[in-house]
Amino acid sequence: METRRDQEKLCFRVDAADNVATLLCAAEKGDRIRVQGDAFPLHLDVLESIALGHKIALVEIPKCAFVLKYGVPIGISTASIRPGEWVHLHNCRSKVDERSSHFDPISGAAQDTEYV
Repeated sequence: METRRDQEKLCFRVDAADNVATLLCAAEKGDRIRVQGDAFPLHLDVLESIALGHKIALVEIPKCAFVLKYGVPIGISTASIRPGEWVHLHNCRSKVDERSSHFDPISGAAQDTEYV
């Protein structure tokens, strides 16, 4: 009997230049996913749990390198990111909003603002 874990997981790369892809379903550490949007199929092992709609690194992204999505830089890595790792606020910052390095990595809430 096929379980949910056995089903193929997918992510989508928008542009061939992108070094990240967006997950089309939640993925757990150890899952193997297929990258959609390429002429040649690419498979990748997930290194940590990643929620639906979040980004996964497709290749090694060195520290201080551009994070590319839509064929353009959307951020800058703040740490080296391995293929299969979650790409989010804990390891990159926005190229547009300098405050993003102060956002909570899970909720995205600004940590430099007091909430009542």
